[in-house]
Amino acid sequence: MIDAESAALYASWFKALADPTRLRLVSLLAGHRRGMSVGALTSALGLAQSTVSHHLAVLAELRFVLTEQVGTSSVYRINERCVTCFPTAADVVVGRTAPEPPEGQGDPRGPGRRLRRRPAQHRLQQGRRRA
Repeated sequence: MIDAESAALYASWFKALADPTRLRLVSLLAGHRRGMSVGALTSALGLAQSTVSHHLAVLAELRFVLTEQVGTSSVYRINERCVTCFPTAADVVVGRTAPEPPEGQGDPRGPGRRLRRRPAQHRLQQGRRRA
C-alpha cells in the first residue's frame, strides 16, 4: 500500500490527466517533442485560446508541461520526466513494483520538490481556476 503523501501526489497527476482536453494537449506536445505556442496548440486542437491556456496552466502547475518565454510569447513543451515517471506512478498505485526511473529522472517537478497546495483564498486572489 502506498503512503498518504504519495497517494495525494499521484491523485493530483491522475486528476490533471482525467480531462480529455488535457490528455489531448499532453499527447500533442509529447508527439511534437519541441515547444509550441498557445496559437499553434489552439489551431491544432480547434479550441479557443482561453480554453487551451486554462488547461496548460493546470498541466504546468504539476509540471507535466514546461513553459519557456520566447520574446513576448510563451512556448510549451512536454516535461520528459513526466513521460518517464507517469507509468511508474500507475504501477505503484496498482501494487506493482515500480521500475527505477532512468538516471537523473526522479520526481518530475525536480529534486526535493513536494506538491504544495495553495489556500483557496490565494487562488481566488490570483484569479485562477483549478482543475
